Amino acid sequence: MKLVLCSAAALLALGAVPASAQDQAILGPGFARAVPREDPVARRVLARADAALTRPPGAIPELHTEGTLPGKGIREVSLKAKEDQGVVIALGLAWRLTGDRRYLDQTARYLENWADIYHMSFNPIDETGFDTLILATDLTEADLDPRLRAKLDGFWRRMATGYLDAMDGKPKNSHTNWQSHRIKLATMAAFETGDATLIARARAAFRKHVGSNIQPDGSVFDFHERDALHYVTYDLDPLLMAALAARAHGEDWVGWASPSGSSLAGALAWLEPYATGEKTHIEFVHSQIAFDRERAEAGQKEYAAHPWDPGNAVNTYMLASLIRAESRGVAVKVIERTKRRPIEWMELLGR
Repeated sequence: MKLVLCSAAALLALGAVPASAQDQAILGPGFARAVPREDPVARRVLARADAALTRPPGAIPELHTEGTLPGKGIREVSLKAKEDQGVVIALGLAWRLTGDRRYLDQTARYLENWADIYHMSFNPIDETGFDTLILATDLTEADLDPRLRAKLDGFWRRMATGYLDAMDGKPKNSHTNWQSHRIKLATMAAFETGDATLIARARAAFRKHVGSNIQPDGSVFDFHERDALHYVTYDLDPLLMAALAARAHGEDWVGWASPSGSSLAGALAWLEPYATGEKTHIEFVHSQIAFDRERAEAGQKEYAAHPWDPGNAVNTYMLASLIRAESRGVAVKVIERTKRRPIEWMELLGR
């Protein structure tokens, strides 16, 4: 218990992420350079990366899991391909932790495989995991072959432009968590390219969505529609990723408020009592979405009525703490209370 408490506090000791170069999303070439290999988080990352050094990448032309039930369509094939997402970020982190070029070369192999084979669908639920490939690009881009750098720049430019163009229209679920994931991918890809026009469009899309999705009291549309805190964190986490990319470039998107007074900071405050245990919630009891009931009936227990697990907010408040000091205390409380750890790159960024 003492180790958990101490490590949770240490996790957040350094505060917000500093401003970075214009042509990266969040993580720079100096990331984690001072973290020793003996660090527990580093050991976990390196073990995963070592296991992947001989593992071939598995890009497929199309990913599709959104709206599917187990055993239906290309769901299982897509889930297998998505395993690359955790692998590539581990390889990129291992490169920065060690300077061992085996990790760099394997990260490059994975990134090129996906850039060559994958055709973007601009379904943000299917593609939300591409944030890991953007971060892996962050971690390796300065050391990649110029030919591959140019290919990746084109890939991320297509992603940013495609999602921004979609949001200029009226895409499916433009006021729900879908839009949050569009904004995450568009924003991170825009900052990855360093294109000021794309960044400005992403900023505008973020602000528009805060005004339509987050209510003045801090609740989000998805909570009222799905009756689930699962969809609150699924809404806020991608917006926080976008805000972290903005923070890395000197902008505060968390504190920005819409004309109605809604803000990402307000949404975090609304969720806080549930995350710290002052309030509880039974999930999905009054969901208005029939597919939630279909998934529960198909055996996906996470969509049946059950008490919400505050561990789902660990990454939410870890991300918030990397952006604003005000969230550090809540992040520590949630980590200590749930005994859950944030994603490794977030832990390392908080050092």
